[in-house]
Amino acid sequence: MLRIAVPNKGSLSTAAAELLGEAGYAQRRDNRSLTQEDPSNGVEFFYLRPRDIAVYVGEGTLDVGITGRDLLLDSRASAEEVMELGFGESTMCFGAPPGAVESVADLAGHRIATSYAGVVEDHLAAKGVEATVVRLDGAVESAVRLGVADAIADVVSTGTTLRQAGLETVGEPILESAAVLVTREGAGTPDGFDIFERRLQGVMVARRYVMMDYDIQLEQVEEAVALTPGIESPTVSPLHREGWVAVRSMVPRDQAQQVMDQLWALGARGTLVTDIVACRL
Repeated sequence: MLRIAVPNKGSLSTAAAELLGEAGYAQRRDNRSLTQEDPSNGVEFFYLRPRDIAVYVGEGTLDVGITGRDLLLDSRASAEEVMELGFGESTMCFGAPPGAVESVADLAGHRIATSYAGVVEDHLAAKGVEATVVRLDGAVESAVRLGVADAIADVVSTGTTLRQAGLETVGEPILESAAVLVTREGAGTPDGFDIFERRLQGVMVARRYVMMDYDIQLEQVEEAVALTPGIESPTVSPLHREGWVAVRSMVPRDQAQQVMDQLWALGARGTLVTDIVACRL
């Protein structure tokens, strides 16, 4: 049975549960439950702190895990990323009072507060910058104002929280993070992992595409197919109405409305767009 570590709380937990549910796996009904067996699919889920997941997988206690790339790298565990999962995107940056430092090099000799000491230490070492990393557990935005540090390194989205704390971003991002699937480094493929990975990939593709059906005159088929090439090739079927055909094709979800406008201009009618629950390509 494939043993899978899943975040037990927070936004990663919610998004992971949705992904796994759409992939056909049973999920816990009680958020206090620490495990969930799914014998029909040959898996068992273990709900853990996101920060601990890479450690369990790296030690070989569990076979597979879902966690953040930032948490994986920060753990320095013997686990490796095998697939990005399409949610949990974030950016880690340095922050400092306006005008205090202009680049990462200027952080040399300063104190930097962060909850991701491993990531920050490795990044500074790669840049050849010697600084003191102050490890804090939780929000670090107040560290400068309280005199604990001269700068911070934290995960940001819009930068609003930094500005509210009287800070601004410094230099290029330290890390672009997202939710990732991890396995033990150098351990080979666990039994059952291939099926698990294909299911997740199928859901992720399904989320990015919709199925589009439309009718169009035969003379415009080539132009229409150029707009809706699909993954390999669209399906074109004759209609009872002479000179018309029905076309079915997968279209990127974020382009669906523009494609419908273009097809209408070509003379397509009866256009329908439907969700794809899962697929195998």
